[in-house]
Amino acid sequence: MAKFRPLHDRVVVRRLNAEEKTSGGIIIPDTAKEKPQEGEVVAAGSGARNEAGAIVALDVKAGDRVLFGKWSGTEVKIEGEELLIMKESDILGIIEAPAATAAAKKKA
Repeated sequence: MAKFRPLHDRVVVRRLNAEEKTSGGIIIPDTAKEKPQEGEVVAAGSGARNEAGAIVALDVKAGDRVLFGKWSGTEVKIEGEELLIMKESDILGIIEAPAATAAAKKKA
């Protein structure tokens, strides 16, 4: 990705690919798929200013897997890659890896 730094409390998110099949093995065509509401934070701004003028840091950082609302963000294309730019408040939560998975990754 090009050097792009979002301002203030905005974050850049790359959507993660949706499942191609249902649990029963039925393949879902592209036209019937809903856009995934899960993504990876690519870049984050420095934070928003509070009433006193101090910068309040964001809770998310690059590399975090997040869930966001269905209609959240603005779709942009940077160097051919489709990304979303949204405010941190549009992010519903951070998906944390289970402890067993995190430990297995450390060993590898």
